[in-house]
Amino acid sequence: MALREIIVLPDPRLRLKSEPVKAVDAELRALVDDMFETMYAAPGIGLAAIQIGVPRRIVTMDLAREGEPKEPRVFINPEVLSSSDETSTYEEGCLSIPEYYEEVERPKAVKVRYMDLDGKTHEIESDGLLATCLQHEIDHTNGVLFIDYISKLKRDMVVKRFKKAAKRGEPIKPLAEDDKPSHHIG
Repeated sequence: MALREIIVLPDPRLRLKSEPVKAVDAELRALVDDMFETMYAAPGIGLAAIQIGVPRRIVTMDLAREGEPKEPRVFINPEVLSSSDETSTYEEGCLSIPEYYEEVERPKAVKVRYMDLDGKTHEIESDGLLATCLQHEIDHTNGVLFIDYISKLKRDMVVKRFKKAAKRGEPIKPLAEDDKPSHHIG
């Protein structure tokens, strides 16, 4: 296992559409191990392979709360099959857009098809935090970021701030005093 660098906005790779996984092999399993190590160290509750610069349709996730046993999950080639008309709003953050959080409205429930590390296909119906995280991470595999769901004005301000920081080689500073929300998605 190896800790990987998480790429950060404005890195153009975050806008790439990831390629489907054709087979589960030792290389893929090693990548998943690295993703979990990176996600836990960040710390985050979800990570898409593209966030470590690998444009493959792989998502790792663990929604266990602090102090609870870990519940690592892997979603290979995840796709949303259906979503509810009812929506919910959640304050999202992203490991690739550090220290920025915003309320995002998404379908409250989704049905997702994915493959596991044994190459078996599954379908899962989810709601709540799991549904939000699945949508957030699947968006990553399609080159979509959570800031794409906020107003153009706010999005442009965030992108500009990250471009300036990248140009100067500076770390990103929190926009608000509350820089430790309960969940940092992926």
